[in-house]
Amino acid sequence: MIHPKIPLAQSIIEIFRAKGIQNIIISPGSRNAPLTIGFSNHEYFNCYSIADERSAAFFALGIAQQTLKPTAVVCTSGSALLNYYPAFAEAFYSQIPLIVVSADRPSSKIDIGDGQTIRQENVFANHSLFNANLTELAFDENDLLINEAITIAVVQKGPTHINAPFEEPLYEVVNELSHHPKVINATATEMPVTDLGFYVNSWNSAPKKLVLIGGLHPNDIEQSILNQLGTDSSVVVLTEVTSNVHHPNFITNIDALITPFSATDFEQFRPDVLITIGGMIVSKRIKTFLRNYQPKEHWHIDELRAYDTFGCLTHTVTTSPNHFFTELFQQTQSVQSNYLKDALQVRQYRAMKHEVYLEKIPFSDLKAFDAILSAIPNKFSLQISNSSPIRYAQLFSIHPNITVFCNRGTSGIDGSTSTAIGAARGSNRPTVCISGDIGFLYDSNGLWNNYIPKDFKIIVINNGGGGIFRILPGHEENETFHTFFETSHCLTAEHLAKMYGFKYQIASDENSLQSGLNQLFHQNDKPFLLEVFTPTLQNDKILLDYFTELA
Repeated sequence: MIHPKIPLAQSIIEIFRAKGIQNIIISPGSRNAPLTIGFSNHEYFNCYSIADERSAAFFALGIAQQTLKPTAVVCTSGSALLNYYPAFAEAFYSQIPLIVVSADRPSSKIDIGDGQTIRQENVFANHSLFNANLTELAFDENDLLINEAITIAVVQKGPTHINAPFEEPLYEVVNELSHHPKVINATATEMPVTDLGFYVNSWNSAPKKLVLIGGLHPNDIEQSILNQLGTDSSVVVLTEVTSNVHHPNFITNIDALITPFSATDFEQFRPDVLITIGGMIVSKRIKTFLRNYQPKEHWHIDELRAYDTFGCLTHTVTTSPNHFFTELFQQTQSVQSNYLKDALQVRQYRAMKHEVYLEKIPFSDLKAFDAILSAIPNKFSLQISNSSPIRYAQLFSIHPNITVFCNRGTSGIDGSTSTAIGAARGSNRPTVCISGDIGFLYDSNGLWNNYIPKDFKIIVINNGGGGIFRILPGHEENETFHTFFETSHCLTAEHLAKMYGFKYQIASDENSLQSGLNQLFHQNDKPFLLEVFTPTLQNDKILLDYFTELA
């Protein structure tokens, strides 16, 4: 077997293999040649070559999102490393294990005017769970740092950085290892719930308990627990589209439920106890509600982190939701309440008004999302880009057999397509990505990828600019708005689709959209891009009127 001659490269490669890190995304370069040679010549690793480092990192993020295992990205020295930062920050806030391995110049070459050289050590310090700054000759210390970087990425579920300096010659190889690194194994343990008596007493005495569930991986919470929450008359469960949890009594369309509320309605809906689970919350309206109508208690359940999103966090439960609720339900009792009944009556009314409104509006973003989300086949994985698409998706119910993901850690538009393609490679499910036009164009290098599955599909909603800015306060029809906020354009995805080998179809009304969706989901011989054109100047009014009509 071929190995790089440099012992430091041998350490990284052998420890990665021993600790089960298989997926390695490599961006071409010279300084990282020892790692490229070692990883690509070892049959254990799945190596991908992606030239654009920003896209490569989001592609790796998508794989890690689906496999729940660390995925590594490897780059050369210099500014290449900085292009990993958007995905690195997303991994931090979305709790996804991503390991960056950057090749570097020896310390003697830093800040002396040598080419392709920057200060790489600790460059991700604000968002890195661990920084392993390796040196050329400290073999044992390097091994310890590499092990720790991997262990922390796994146990703490987030990104770590390994910076490895290599001196020339870089391309020399050997047939036998000259260094056999030490592998250190670590295991995570379930943290017990402390002071459970307090939670039992609060649960048993609160007639209004609101459970708000953000982004989760499918099957994170046992269905038996969800069933008990869904049938408790004193519990209302609000779920975001990315929660991947389901029960007939869960309310999935948060904004549709609460936006038309009056001050009296908000006060009646104010919970005694708020329990939050999962990742970042998309709905601005629920954030505003809970900040203005704060509960007496707010518990957040997570093994690692708790954010005081609503300014009322009182208790952090540092364990898994499964462990917490299993223990809690053994000691709690039902509380007589109309809290769930009243919420479900409102949900039923909103659903009726929702259908009536959709029947009478012209073709638009809202109408398009209704058709698209109802057309996605069961057992698909849905990746949604940020900005308008994820907010429209929140207004509809999606079939429980469809898994839903979105980069809500930082809520950026910069890597949605790349993440979706990585997720498609990392899962065993056919994948469709719904993107806005600006997000798609911004991440168009995501299509510069030789690993796109044949059944991968993209739906681009092209409304001629950043449509979300039209529904935000301060919107005015002037040159400043069109140029610097909305980013108005007349571009299409047609030539990009052709260049990257996608089948391409357009839709501009209900009939052509239904036809396009039928082709999209029944053609699996090559990647498919469906571009849906909607009216720029009508979408915002139709959406704003939607919330008025719901009342």
